Amino acid sequence: MTTTQSTEVPTKAALPPATSTAVRVQNAVIKYGFIFVTVALFAYFALSEGSFRESATLLDTLRYVSVAAILGLGVTLTMAVGGMDMSVGAVAGLGVSVAAQTMVVFNQVGTVAIIAVLAAGALAGLLNALLIVVLKIPDMLATLGTMFVIQGSKLILVDGQSITPGMTTSDGSTAPGRFTEGFLRIDRGALFGIPVSVLIFGALTVAAWVFLARTRWGRVLYAIGANPEASRLAGIRVGAYRALAYVLSGVLASVGGLILASRIGQGDVSAGTSQLLEAVAVALVGTSVLGRGRPNVWGTALGAVLIGIITTGLTIKGLPYCTQDVVEGAVLILALVFSFTLSKRRTA
Repeated sequence: MTTTQSTEVPTKAALPPATSTAVRVQNAVIKYGFIFVTVALFAYFALSEGSFRESATLLDTLRYVSVAAILGLGVTLTMAVGGMDMSVGAVAGLGVSVAAQTMVVFNQVGTVAIIAVLAAGALAGLLNALLIVVLKIPDMLATLGTMFVIQGSKLILVDGQSITPGMTTSDGSTAPGRFTEGFLRIDRGALFGIPVSVLIFGALTVAAWVFLARTRWGRVLYAIGANPEASRLAGIRVGAYRALAYVLSGVLASVGGLILASRIGQGDVSAGTSQLLEAVAVALVGTSVLGRGRPNVWGTALGAVLIGIITTGLTIKGLPYCTQDVVEGAVLILALVFSFTLSKRRTA
């Protein structure tokens, strides 16, 4: 006798509900919204102002934002480990004073000045690392303290006055040196028609991206920023990596100081003061690019370009400086909305 087995035909797996158009639009806005804003603003200024379309204007825009962008890269590195470097502007200003002191007062060549400035930036980063990693002071408070110490030290270093060629020093003698031509080419020179400072900005952006996105050290920095305790339990030397991030931030800030010193051609005691807010702004704006919601190098670079487009476009249109600050602040708020409000509602 044969028995028949009744096999139950499996029911078709329920299909997930179709993603609504509204959700798809929201996800697209979160991911590409800031890129669209940048392109739209560029197109608006390019179509409404003929001078904005000139290659010289575009290169000057990139040259203008190069300092803030490079400082922003340093802030991005510290944000990757869950911190924030508020001393980058002061370190850049220190670099200006050190460069001027080295060449104008001590009559040294530009190469010596570059080495001195980079060393000063690294020492500032080490100071931050000591306060944060060893003494366990919260990142923002520690770097704010460092900012004030550096600003005061910078004034002491130059006796509270800007350093200019031919100036009378505190002992009554005349400063024997000057800014060398080679040093001034850091910002004023060009290679293949592109300002050297823009090339430095581009090279450092690529290097920072490779470091953060394509190396083990970069992945570890992100892991520490996401969960320092889990990283510590996994055997990662959290303190050493956090120290590395702040030292690199100090060095990048000193590179910005070199560009500033070359740009203004004197040891201006107020140099770097305004760079902090722009550097932090471009790093925060960068977190919203491609909806990542985390610090990333290309986002920081795009944030700097966006700030440059706004500043240059509004300047060409003749809007007062205070209006530019309002617009830049509004753009920063919009970026924070993309990063911290809309991204939490994103549907995968």
